[in-house]
Amino acid sequence: MATWKLTIRHGSDVSRERFDDLDQALGAARKAAAEVIAEGPLDSVSAFRDYGPSDQVNARIEITGKGLFKPPTAGIDIRGDLSIVPYAGGVRREAMEGANIAQAIKSLKMFLDHA
Repeated sequence: MATWKLTIRHGSDVSRERFDDLDQALGAARKAAAEVIAEGPLDSVSAFRDYGPSDQVNARIEITGKGLFKPPTAGIDIRGDLSIVPYAGGVRREAMEGANIAQAIKSLKMFLDHA
């Protein structure tokens, strides 16, 4: 039975994969992040107000472990300006260190290994 679940939300698309090994899940997360960044930045959007690329989340890549109550969860938000924001936690997110994909994946690994 798989231990780690990777959820990728990119635009209106949502995909999920399961992995037995954390390193495999992190590798798939790294690949997904690189693919999103390769697409380039988002344009500004006007709705009730103007949303610049840095105000938009282009993709959310999240890894969740096993557990019925409060499973370990961490992920990466890729903003419309292609900035990367790694976080820990599901509903209550705390920002972690990582200005690029490699640093963000390292932060996720450290958190999920010790959760």
